[in-house]
Amino acid sequence: MQTFLSLLPWIIVAVVILIILVRSLYVVQQSRAFVIERLGVFSTVWEEGLHVKIPFVEKVVKRISLKEQVVDFAPQPVITKDNVTMQIDTVIYFQITDPKLYTYGVEHPLSAIENLTATTLRNIIGDLDLDQSLTSRDHINTQMRSILDEATDPWGIKVNRVELKNIMPPRDIQESMEKQMRAERERREAILQAEGQKQSQILVAEGEKQSVILKADAAKQAKIMAAEADKAARIMAAEAEAEAIAKVQQATAEAIKLLNEADPGDGVIKLRALEAFKAAADGRATKIIIPSELQSLAGLAASAKTVFDTPDPADHPGRP
Repeated sequence: MQTFLSLLPWIIVAVVILIILVRSLYVVQQSRAFVIERLGVFSTVWEEGLHVKIPFVEKVVKRISLKEQVVDFAPQPVITKDNVTMQIDTVIYFQITDPKLYTYGVEHPLSAIENLTATTLRNIIGDLDLDQSLTSRDHINTQMRSILDEATDPWGIKVNRVELKNIMPPRDIQESMEKQMRAERERREAILQAEGQKQSQILVAEGEKQSVILKADAAKQAKIMAAEADKAARIMAAEAEAEAIAKVQQATAEAIKLLNEADPGDGVIKLRALEAFKAAADGRATKIIIPSELQSLAGLAASAKTVFDTPDPADHPGRP
């Protein structure tokens, strides 16, 4: 018991030392930074990783996030160039780039940024009238970002983006703007309806035009096809006639060839000529010229016809 009581102070000291050592170990997370003071004076900035603080000498005075941060400020009253009071609230996107300047540069940095934003916004809007303020958001955002980024640079802050969240003019101006917008919508609707009717009429006219063109093309094609058919029929008739003439000529040539091969006598030739003359006489010719060679043969044929056509008295007893 006495041994334990004698060791108790040492045990207490060891426990205290162990607690102090454990509390002197710090782990800095990613995208964070710790600002360290040594005996009340800035010493260093701890970045991510394991760090050991000297007990009773060093102190962690600020834990800072290096991520981009978003701050939504309450609406601020501003007056335009044409003396219209509006309420505008802004959103600031910023990032701490220098933990030391952020810690020692300004007291209450967010409050300082809010006041600076309100002042800058009033200065910019004061140079614009109501219509320009409502239609120049991008210009206002760009101008505010440039001014705020330059002003907050000594505080270790970088302003990445500024957005005008809402622009709220007075109630009477809002009502007049709504009426104007309603009239504009009605005007656009009337224009669209007129354009639709115009396009409809144009489409109908185009349809009728195309119909007339198609009918004319159809009639033209029909005439062309009829002419082509008539042409083809005439060509076929001419070819048939030519073929018939060729066949007649071929038959005549073959007949002449056969006659020549048969070596006909003069009498046969004259009889053939007489037959041809008879066929010609049976036509519509009003005048017939008889070759001299056939005259004697014709006379002979007539005499023979008279002889054979004379009736026999014995066959007709009543006649003389």
